[in-house]
Amino acid sequence: MTSVQLLILGGAFTGGFVSGLTGFGTGLTALPFWLAAVTPQFAAPLVMACSLVAQLQTLPAIWHAIDFKRVRPFVLGGLAGVPFGAYLLPYVPVAAFKAGVGLLLIAYCSFLLIGQLRFKLTWGGAIADGMIGLGGGILGGVAGLSGPLPTIWAGLRGWGKDAKRGVFQVFNLSILAFALVSQSVAGLINADWGRLFLLALPGTLAGAWLGRRLYARLSDRRFDNAILILLLISGVSLLRSAFR
Repeated sequence: MTSVQLLILGGAFTGGFVSGLTGFGTGLTALPFWLAAVTPQFAAPLVMACSLVAQLQTLPAIWHAIDFKRVRPFVLGGLAGVPFGAYLLPYVPVAAFKAGVGLLLIAYCSFLLIGQLRFKLTWGGAIADGMIGLGGGILGGVAGLSGPLPTIWAGLRGWGKDAKRGVFQVFNLSILAFALVSQSVAGLINADWGRLFLLALPGTLAGAWLGRRLYARLSDRRFDNAILILLLISGVSLLRSAFR
């Protein structure tokens, strides 16, 4: 097996495991492997496709906890925000944008992890949820960062781990599917990419299965801490990439 194949499989397993555990994070963990093996034009749609596979695999296990009335404003707002974010992309300094989001994630997650404090917001209802979804969609269209904002908001709402995961997993699933279709229309999906996807598929499936098994053993507090640690790593990665 070549080094490229090992990197693709290693990234797929790691990304699948994190997605199975938390409901998001495939790109955060898989991209360092994949960008060392292939170009971003191949890696970006590979992240989306493998994220979809991992999330579809684990979706039945949390289906009972999904409240579609609760999820709907996030998804509708997110789908509306993605094209708007893509439109803004040429006008936004992406490096500064990534640095700002990275600093926000680092400050927020560090504060909660060190202080072990938890907030609960009940105001705004579906309108506030929809605006958060819109913001997530815009961030996704600008820099592929659709996940952090709804993930943080679900935590601030004070929901249990299944309810939170039901929200941001369905949200991410919808946004990723929309983005993958858009990239397919743009011609980024071809036979060479398809071979990479088939290579990554077994690792994604195995990693997601293992992550889902561990998820079932986590308490609400440990799940919250896992999410915060992953978001913190994401913030550090964004900050580093902004200054390269």
